[in-house]
Amino acid sequence: MADTDVELKVLEYLSKKGYNRTEAMLRMESANQDVDGRPIQTRVEESGGVKYGKAFGLFRNWIEENLEIYKPDLRRVLWPVFVYSFLDLVSDFYPREARTFFNNFREFFENEHEGDLRGLQAIALPEHVATNEIAKLYHSQRYRVTLSQTAFFNLIQFLESKEKDGGAVIVGILQTRLNVVTVERTAEDQFSLAKLLERARRVENFPAEDEGIPGHNPGSANLDRNAGSAVLTKLKLGQVTLDAEGRQDVVADLEDEDKAKPPIPGQPSLVEAFEQRIKREESEEVPGRTELPPRPPPLARDVAMEVQKVKENRDRMKISGRTGGVGPGVSVVMYTFHNTNDGVTCLDFSGDYLLVAAGTDMHYIRIWSLNGSPLPGPPQANGQGQDPRPSSSHRLIGHSGPVYAVSFAPATASSDKQPITKAKYLLSSSADKTVRLWSLDAWSCLVVYKGHDGPVWDVTWGPFGHYFLTGSFDRTARLWSTDRVDYLRLFVGHDRDVDHVCFHPNSAYVFTGSSDKIVRMWLVANGYPVRMFTGHTGNITALACSPDGKLLASADDAGTIILWDLALGKLFKRMRGHGKGGIWSLAWSVESSVIVSGGADGTVRVWDVQLPNDASGQGKVVGEGGVGQKIDGAAQVANVSGAGGKKKPKEVMVTSDQISAFPTKKSPVYKVMFTQQNLVLAGGAYLP
Repeated sequence: MADTDVELKVLEYLSKKGYNRTEAMLRMESANQDVDGRPIQTRVEESGGVKYGKAFGLFRNWIEENLEIYKPDLRRVLWPVFVYSFLDLVSDFYPREARTFFNNFREFFENEHEGDLRGLQAIALPEHVATNEIAKLYHSQRYRVTLSQTAFFNLIQFLESKEKDGGAVIVGILQTRLNVVTVERTAEDQFSLAKLLERARRVENFPAEDEGIPGHNPGSANLDRNAGSAVLTKLKLGQVTLDAEGRQDVVADLEDEDKAKPPIPGQPSLVEAFEQRIKREESEEVPGRTELPPRPPPLARDVAMEVQKVKENRDRMKISGRTGGVGPGVSVVMYTFHNTNDGVTCLDFSGDYLLVAAGTDMHYIRIWSLNGSPLPGPPQANGQGQDPRPSSSHRLIGHSGPVYAVSFAPATASSDKQPITKAKYLLSSSADKTVRLWSLDAWSCLVVYKGHDGPVWDVTWGPFGHYFLTGSFDRTARLWSTDRVDYLRLFVGHDRDVDHVCFHPNSAYVFTGSSDKIVRMWLVANGYPVRMFTGHTGNITALACSPDGKLLASADDAGTIILWDLALGKLFKRMRGHGKGGIWSLAWSVESSVIVSGGADGTVRVWDVQLPNDASGQGKVVGEGGVGQKIDGAAQVANVSGAGGKKKPKEVMVTSDQISAFPTKKSPVYKVMFTQQNLVLAGGAYLP
């Protein structure tokens, strides 16, 4: 009797006796499938835990040998196949094979998935899969991947041809663990032939915006496994305006200014400019009083500062991005510090553009006058006014460790008729775990703030003064007010040091950047996270929010700037041009249309925010920082290599949204700043 006849007789017997489950199992085995519908391996060498390693190695080698235009898309499948293969090995009681598999292939994903790898590394037993948060997230959800139809058909054809060599294992994972979305290729979408070729040239190593686990994606701070793609908290990003009494005071002062100096023909009056700005701000959704930190009552100084901002805003140089392909003529004033012996660690310019402060690794801060005028001395010990001896700079001594950040309190230029609006206070943070508040009238320390359990890497004032924010080695950020020695809010969530912090312009939100390569956005009112931005491949080295409050710029030590759309919680675009070593400072123009950056490569670069960087004009910069030439971002190649006989520097790709670049000779740029009139100030130390 043939084997098939025996199977039919047995199946008929089981059916009559009512052994339905046994019958179903026999039918599945006859179809070469297990009870979960996965193919049964037919070769001995592919049984057990070895099959996953062999199958993944075969799969990865095929992708790397594929056509260049398909590699970027096909590589996106590698990560979920790696994760689910590892989890299946652990769940099937193959701990040794699981550890070998993890160690052999983890290096391919460390740049873009370092956080998830840390979470998966501790898994060794099936019980861990049920309790580990990252494992539960992946194990209970399907991983979404979008592929072009051509790439998908190419993939399936290969796996079917290698069914007995490991292809069946990969097919099983694709069927049961992934949600593969195939799209047709059109002339304008991201899967067009032109876009595929462009991605192949860039060799991108960061995750795409449309892939991943729901609730575990760029923009969402909600890691709940049941969270969908639309779980983002609605933000109120409008600017906070003055109260009715404050507006009346500002309007009265502006009317006096208009009478004293009438506007030229074609120019709006100061009152008209102020009212236009108020109408624009009121059209946006603004946080309520309960969503904002309490502010002290406004003083005459606050009204005078608002008047000065209106004057500078009306008279500023307008920057609207590129016009006809030609970038705006942004001017940069560079202040270079000599004979520092590489001791300067940070810089900041005052809001009245009269002072610059430098923190040093010798535990002190030095402040200079930008216009060369002597600085007033400290009060005399006998109380008879200030020390009459002029000085070109002052040292502030008090920290017991290197100073890592300095920040001037908000200030504006002042006139003889207005109350003094110059910079009055300075904050500094140090390796001694403290933050100090300094008086720029007495040139002495007023308050020492303690609370962090490690070096304090960054400190910055809020947009209205009174509050300030710190980030530390202890993986926390903290909100403080100048009238209390204890912190008001504790922001916890990063896996590594909080290296950089900044405020939203309306002060309702704060941002933190960390060595874990993640940027987080927090609501000040309750300390809860509302956004989490992932996509950087290096440590976060700078943060800056646009004046209109809609975009956030973050930079890393790999030389990349990413712009994030805060409302949507998504990556807006990615900009490249700096060499490696870190982008240390970012600043926005008043219109939020242009951003400038400075860093370790010794250049100040100007970027167009709105121009897509996949437009024409993408070029290269070779050896920037050589002889101080201006580089036009629209040029195909700009050679600014140094003088004779030196080794040719490494080429750096520049995206087409770079407007221009200003190299220094040998001065890393520590700080860049846009004035209210759209002039750029930059500072750095000459390192021979």
